Parts: sequence; C-alpha cells; structure tokens
Amino acid sequence: MRQFWGASLKTICLVGGKLQGFEAAYLSKKAGMKVVLIDKDPQALARNYADEFHCFDIIKEPEKLLELSKSADALLPVNENLACIEFLSSIKEKISCPILFDFEAYMISRDKKSSKDYFKSIGVPTPLDNPSEPPYFVKPPCESSSIGTRIIYDKKELEALEPGLLVEEYVEGNVVSLEVVGDGSHFAVVKETLIHIDNAYDCHKVTPLPPDSSIRQISRALAANLPLRGIMDVEAISGPKGLRVIEIDARFPSQTPTAVYFSSGINLIELLFRAFTDGIEEIKTFPENRYCIYEHRMLKENGILVPVGEQVLSMGSDYGKFYKEPGIEILLCKGENPVFTLIFWGKDREEAKAKKRKGLSVLKDRFGAVV
Repeated sequence: MRQFWGASLKTICLVGGKLQGFEAAYLSKKAGMKVVLIDKDPQALARNYADEFHCFDIIKEPEKLLELSKSADALLPVNENLACIEFLSSIKEKISCPILFDFEAYMISRDKKSSKDYFKSIGVPTPLDNPSEPPYFVKPPCESSSIGTRIIYDKKELEALEPGLLVEEYVEGNVVSLEVVGDGSHFAVVKETLIHIDNAYDCHKVTPLPPDSSIRQISRALAANLPLRGIMDVEAISGPKGLRVIEIDARFPSQTPTAVYFSSGINLIELLFRAFTDGIEEIKTFPENRYCIYEHRMLKENGILVPVGEQVLSMGSDYGKFYKEPGIEILLCKGENPVFTLIFWGKDREEAKAKKRKGLSVLKDRFGAVV
C-alpha cells in the first residue's frame, strides 16, 4: 500500500491506549512512524504494540508529558476521559509539538444535545426529538459508540427512564460513517463506510461504500461551520426517509480509519498531521480503489468463531499482530476468549471475499475453529 502524503511525522505520542489508541498506533506504524504511548493503566490494551510505553497519569505528572513532547513530532489524545482532555487543553501552550486535536469541536460533539442543536442551526437533517409514538431510540447525552443505547417500543417504558437520556425517533436504515479532516479553512472529506451493527448496537464489521454526494456535502458543512481543525467522524442513517445525521465525534475514531486505509489508500494519521503543518486540500480522487472487509470475531470455548462488537475488545488484556500475508491481516486481542480482528482487501468485493475465506482457513487450521 503506497503512502498518499509524505508528511514529515517520524514520532507520534499517543495519550490513551484503548481502542482509539490502538487504531492510531496501527496506522502510525503503517506510515513508518515511531509510536510513544502514554496511559495511566499499566495494562493498557495497546501497550505492547507501541515502540515505547510510559505508564503515568499526565494530570498528576505533567512534567513527564512535557518532556516526552520535546522528542515527538505530534501529540494525539486518543481517549474520552474528559478530565484528561480538559487538562491537555489547559497546558497546550506548553506542549513542544502540535496537538492534533480540536478541543472546541470535541466539546460540542461529546454533548449529544449540543451537537443536535448545532445540526439544526445549519439545517442538517437529524432524527426528531421526543416523538409522540414509538419506537423510540434512547441514548445517553455524552457517551460515544453504542454504550447505553437501546430501542423502546412501549410508551410506558419511557416513564422508567433515568433523567437526562435523549429520546429520538427510531430511524431504520444503514449506518454510514464518514471522516472529515480540516485545517480550519479547508476540509478533506474522506471515504464512506458501512457500519455493520450487532444486537447491542455495537459495530462488528466495516466495509466501504461508493461515494454519496449528499452525506459528503453534509459532512463538509458540519466541519466548515465549526470550523474544524482536526478530525471529525460523522455518522448518519441512510434509509427510506433519506439521510439523518445521528452524531458527530471530533476525535480520532476506531475501526473505520483502518477500513478507509485499505480501501482508499488514505492514512488518516498522515492527513491529520498535514492539517496542523502544511494544510489540507480537498480530496478529488483516492490513491487506491479497493474493497476491504474489516471485522471482529471471538473464538468461543466450543471452537466456533462468532461476530462480536468492538466493545468486547476493550475488555481484553493485550492487542497485537497475529498473521499477515498479501491481502490478509489478522490481529489478536487476548482475553477470557481470544478475539480476532480480521482485515481482508482486494481489487474488488470478490477478491476480498476470497482473501476472507483464506484467512478464516488459517484460524481453522491453527485452532480448529468453526466458521
């Protein structure tokens, strides 16, 4: 996979070693970078994948962070600990390298009510609030991903909800994700992906989608009106009623960037660094046009490989390389039951599916896995 942008980013310092941290570390290494990881958890999921791991709390020991920033080309917060994010914002002028993060945009996006108000203020379609009839889609105001979300089919259940939850109309359709990177004035809309959702509304698979001018225009408008200097993930439902934007997250996401990388050739870490150095140009063509299948599967005690959502990985003890050959990469997350992240790519869907069959046969041969 050739690199699209030759940014002069040699060492990146990541603050956070869970799912977002691993994603950023993975793509940083694809770009040939040295990865320095900071996390206060000695068992941080990505600790053994990084080139250096420093275990400390940046709020309690900021001098260590400031010292590490002197030998880094960029620092990227990859966690959603509000105290950590606010602390980084308060000392950003003391950091010796660019912080690849838009603190103002993040504060808008983490509050789902504020972000919905923002959608409405610029005319972006979004699910109705507090609909009169079920089904209702309920979600917490400040959690990312699928945490705490559910569908309610009975009005009586609404009365038992804890205060502060957001209640929206339930919109049927495909969940589409799209990343935008901005330098404050120019905005690169990247690659649409389809989010495959499990029964707990968690993502277990990502595949690329063809360009959709509607969501691309909406995503650019959402970034431009902030104006975004950093990265933002836009999620929308595409269904019979048209597009409905359900949320934005102005932080480095997990899962979709790897699918974007293998299907388009664009490394979002490199692109994000350019936003803080050379500036951004709008993307007119992708350097690669491939099909990619990205998914998670858990090996159960009975030997069956079952699809699982991303949140299962966050309960693991270690995440890293397992198997690689052209068109196939398999990552292993160790835990009570091993979880494999399977990445397959090829010139089209059929070639990617053929790689998937080969990759699954590797797990069958090594573990007797049933697929």
